[in-house]
Amino acid sequence: MRTFRLPFRLQLRFLVPLVLTVVGAAYISLPLMDNLMLRWASRDMSARGQLVANALSESVKQAVERDDTGALRHLFERTLQDERLLAMALCGPDHHLLIEAGQLPGQLDCGKASDPANQGPTMAPGGRIQIGVHPIDTQLGAVGTLLLVNDLSVVDRRSADTRQYLLVMLSMLGGVMALITMAVAQISWRGWVNGAQALLRGEGLLSPLQPPTPEIAPVASALRVRLRELEDEYRKVHGVEQPWDPARLRHLLKTQLSGDQVIVVSNREPYIHERTDQGIAVKRPASGLVTAVEPVMRACSGTWIAHGSGSADRDVVDKHDRVPVPPQSAEYRLRRLWLTPEEEQGYYFGFANEGMWPLCHVAHVRPVFRESDWAMYKQVNERFAQAVVDEADREDPVVLVQDYHFALLPAMIRAKLPKATIITFWHIPWPNPESFGICPWRTEIIEGLLGSTILGFHTRFHCKNFMETVDRLIEARIEPEHHIISHQGNLSQVEHYPISIRWPSDEEVKSWPDVSSCRADMRAALGLPPGHRIILGVDRFDYTKGILERLYALERLLEKRPEWRGRVSLVQVAAPTRSQLDEYREFQARIHRVTERINARFNVAGIAPVILLAEHHEPEQLVHYYRGCDICIVTSLHDGMNLVSKEFVSCRDDEQGVLVLSAFAGAARELTEALIVNPYHVEESADALHLALTMPATEQRERMASLRMVVREHNIYRWAGHMLTDTANLRLRARIEARLKERQA
Repeated sequence: MRTFRLPFRLQLRFLVPLVLTVVGAAYISLPLMDNLMLRWASRDMSARGQLVANALSESVKQAVERDDTGALRHLFERTLQDERLLAMALCGPDHHLLIEAGQLPGQLDCGKASDPANQGPTMAPGGRIQIGVHPIDTQLGAVGTLLLVNDLSVVDRRSADTRQYLLVMLSMLGGVMALITMAVAQISWRGWVNGAQALLRGEGLLSPLQPPTPEIAPVASALRVRLRELEDEYRKVHGVEQPWDPARLRHLLKTQLSGDQVIVVSNREPYIHERTDQGIAVKRPASGLVTAVEPVMRACSGTWIAHGSGSADRDVVDKHDRVPVPPQSAEYRLRRLWLTPEEEQGYYFGFANEGMWPLCHVAHVRPVFRESDWAMYKQVNERFAQAVVDEADREDPVVLVQDYHFALLPAMIRAKLPKATIITFWHIPWPNPESFGICPWRTEIIEGLLGSTILGFHTRFHCKNFMETVDRLIEARIEPEHHIISHQGNLSQVEHYPISIRWPSDEEVKSWPDVSSCRADMRAALGLPPGHRIILGVDRFDYTKGILERLYALERLLEKRPEWRGRVSLVQVAAPTRSQLDEYREFQARIHRVTERINARFNVAGIAPVILLAEHHEPEQLVHYYRGCDICIVTSLHDGMNLVSKEFVSCRDDEQGVLVLSAFAGAARELTEALIVNPYHVEESADALHLALTMPATEQRERMASLRMVVREHNIYRWAGHMLTDTANLRLRARIEARLKERQA
C-alpha cells in the first residue's frame, strides 16, 4: 500500500514558525530570568546582612565602649571568612570611618554609603556588588553604622548556569513540540489525502455507509452542493436525458443486438399457474428478481428458462414445456424445467438457501454445507445448461444468468456454447474473502462464475469484494483499473449495475385511486380510525429483512414517546417463504411471539400497534398500501438492493410519505434523501420513526421529489440497457477481432 508523507516544503511550513517561536521565547525569557535572579539575590543579601548586623551589634557596641580597635578588627576579619562578604566597615555618627576590614571600593566612603541611591546592587571594578547599611544603636544613642559589601558575582555565575539550563530545556521542549507537530501534521495530511482520494472515488458524496473523513467533511459538503448545481446547469443546457423505457430498450436491441437471441435463466419463474376452485389462476411471485427482469423480457421477446413450481404449470405447457407469457399479451415464452423433490431439496433448499444465502448475507445465521446438497446443485446446474443449449437457435446467444442458484452455470454454458455471451447478475451481496472462504467448494463456484462474459453486482463494493476473493483463492490475472479478470483463457468483465423497477406509465397512474381513497380504504380494512398513522413494511418472511429489528424499533418508540400509543401502527406485509427450512419456521414463530407481546403491552382501545399480514399480496394490493401509508420502513440487515423502497417511491405521486431505509441495503447508495438508519441500533431507528411521523409536509415533498427523480431516471430499463450496451460492445469487439484473425489467416 502506498504511504503518503507530508512533502518537505510543507514540513518546513510547520517547523520554521516553531523554531522562530522557540528562539523568540529564549530571547525574551533570558534577560527576564537574569533580572529575576538578581532581585532574588539582592533580597537574599539584604536579609543576610541584617542577620549579620544583628549578630555583631552587641560585640561592636562593647568594643566601641572600650575603644578596643583590635577587638573590632578581629571580629570583622572572622566575619569576612564568609565568601559572599568582600569588606566591612564601621562609620561613626558623623559619617567618618572608624574601622574597616577587607577591600572597600575606592570610590566608597561613609557619606556616600549613607545615600540610599548608592545602596543595593551596583557595579565595581571587581564585579557586581551590593552595599548594605545597618545602624547600630544602644540605649545611650547611636554607636554608628555598619557597612557590608556583598559579592554578587555568584549571581552572575548562577545566571550563566540557569541560562544554560534554560536553553537546554527550551531546546528539548522545542524538539518534543516539533515531533508532536510533525506527527499531527502527518496524520492530518494522510487524512486529507485519503479523504480527497475517497471524494474522487465518489465516497462521502453518494454513499451513506462511507462518510467522508473529518478533515474533508466540509469540502465534501460544499462539493456535494456544487455537483448538484452543476447537474442542474447541465440539464438546463442539454435538456433532460432521454428516459429509459421499453421503446428505447427495444431500439437498443434492434440497433446494437439486432438478430441476437436473448435467453434468461432463473430459478423462480415470472408466472405461476395454480389450480383453484374456479379453475387455473395465474400468479406473479413476490420476488425482486422477477420484478426487475420480467420487463426486460417483455422488451426483447426472448426465452425465459425457470423451474416450474405451480400445481397447474404442467397443464398449460406444450410438448416442449413452453408457454407464452404474460397470459394477456404473450410477449415472450417461458420454458419450464421439472425438478424432482430430491433435486429441489438439495439444490434449492439445501445448498442455495441453507448455504449460499446466509453465507453471502452475513446475517448471523450459520451456513450449512452438505456433500449431497452440493451434488444436487451441480446436477441441476447441468440440467439448466442443457436447457439453454436446447433453446438456443444459434451458436452465440446472449444468456442472462440470474442469481446465486446458478453459480456453476456460466462455465457449463461456456463449455457447450463457446461463442455465447453470458451475462451473470448476482442479485444478493458478495461477502468479503474471509467470509466466502467458509464455503468448501469456493474454488468451483468462483471458476463457474468466471465463465461469464460480464459479471454484474449491485454496487461497487460487491464488485471489489468479488475481485479480492478471486485474488485470494485462485490463480487469475486481475486488472482492477479495467475491472477485468482473466482466467483459463476467458476474460470476465466485473461491473456494477444497480437494479431498479419499472417506472409506472401515465395510464397506470391514472388508473390508481387517489391517495385519500387509499388511506381511507386501508384504515377501514384494518379496523383503524381515519386519522391513524401507518408505518408499512413489505417483505418476504426472511431473517435478512430486519423484520424483528423494526418491531423492536416500534416498541422502543412507544416506550419513549407515549403520545404515539393508540395513534400509530406498523402494518407488516410478510409473504411466507422457504417454510420447509427450520430457520425460517423458527423465525416466523419468533415474529409472531414478539408481535403478540408488543400488542399486549401497547394495545389502546382495541387498536393493535402491530398488524401482521402473513400472506401473499398481489402487486395491485401493494400499490394501495404504498399510497395509503404514512411511512415505508425498510430495515434489511444485509441486502443486495431492495426494490420495496423504490416501489414505494414510485407510488407516491402526491410527493408525500417518508422512506426509512437501512444503510445496509444497496438502495441506500442511491436514495440518499431517505432517512438512513442502522437497523441494529434500535434507538436510532425509533428516533427516525418519530422524525418521520413529525416531518412537515414541505420537507416530505422535497425529499420525495428528489427520490422520485432518482428512481424514475434509474429504472429497470436503464439497468438492462447499460448491461446490454456493454454486451453489444463486447460482441462487436469479438466479431471484429474474429474477422481480423480470418484475414490474417
